[in-house]
Amino acid sequence: MTKTTKDTRAGMGARTKLTHAGRKPKDQFGFVNTPVYRGSTVLFGSAAEFERLAAPYTYATKGTPTTRALEEAWSEIAGAATSVVTSSGLSAIALALLTAASAGDHVLVTDSAYQPTRTLCDGLLKRFGVRAQYFDPRLGAGVAALLRPETRAIVLESPGSLSMEVQDVPAIAAVAREASACIILDNTWATPLNFPPHARGADLCVEAGTKYLGGHSDLLLGIVSANAQWARRLRDAYHQLGVCAAGDDAYLALRGMRTMALRLKEQEQAGLELAQWLELRPEVARVLHPALPSHEDHALWRRDFLGAAGLFSILLKPAPKAAVAAFLDALEIFGLGYSWGGFESLVIPFDCRSFRTATQWAPEGPALRFSVGLEDVEDLKADVDKGFAALRAAAEA
Repeated sequence: MTKTTKDTRAGMGARTKLTHAGRKPKDQFGFVNTPVYRGSTVLFGSAAEFERLAAPYTYATKGTPTTRALEEAWSEIAGAATSVVTSSGLSAIALALLTAASAGDHVLVTDSAYQPTRTLCDGLLKRFGVRAQYFDPRLGAGVAALLRPETRAIVLESPGSLSMEVQDVPAIAAVAREASACIILDNTWATPLNFPPHARGADLCVEAGTKYLGGHSDLLLGIVSANAQWARRLRDAYHQLGVCAAGDDAYLALRGMRTMALRLKEQEQAGLELAQWLELRPEVARVLHPALPSHEDHALWRRDFLGAAGLFSILLKPAPKAAVAAFLDALEIFGLGYSWGGFESLVIPFDCRSFRTATQWAPEGPALRFSVGLEDVEDLKADVDKGFAALRAAAEA
């Protein structure tokens, strides 16, 4: 029977941790995986135990063996003091912001942030008296000039999941520490395997477990991890809001976690090969992939990241909207849909001009975002080639 512990795994590799973290077969009658615990009510053994809340679990909103297994495993992988599991990536972002900010506070948010994050900041948080200000994602330590006495958090997403700017997280974190501001990092693109968030300076780290953790496009899940300074405050906010995840989703995430490193490596390699191929296409003006030497932030990516993901964007040369639609409609393998990190390849068109406020989004032509799955990369190239043939035909019509 496996006998590793968190302490004995400390010097082991990421794949070993992913395989063994959060598993306690002795507590599950020898079964390898922690099963799904479905329920709300927990019974106490006595009045005295009830009065003292002297039980490992007291009510399902505060955890079950399934969700706790995932939280413990994720904390180990992320290098965190604690982690909490929520019902979606967006709910994780909301929890992190509500943990750090209060009425009257000011938060700085990268202009490349996930659009629902902006909607949350400009809507609900604004109603609650928190003011968000957006900044150039490439500002680095220059963000110090934007700090105010009431600045409580700096929200980063590196790279931005559409426009792919890489932020200098360590430099911004050093500035934030001087100002006693919380660094909130959306690390979904890299995962802790390719960017150790807390070692790089994040106080609270948000992950959409829907993506690479789940890996199979069949669950919604969010995770927020915290360093020691923010652990208690995060867990208090989590318990007060009750934004817990279901046991079935936590189980699926645990199952996906065991193979995450293998899937991510395959998708990294296939994504990079497809991106390099696209750089040579006459229809493409630019490929936005930080692992490519042509990317503006490639040196920063090489300094801070341990690997890449299968998500990147391209800018086409000028083409009419109908031609882009013809490209998308001609694809047979790439699905047209939101999200990423699953086993299947996806593509979406996007345009940041409608929501960027601190920086100008002025692409050479239409923008597309690709999420590379686990298909054969030669088949993906052939599929995109069909799309380009349809694009050319529509543009010439």
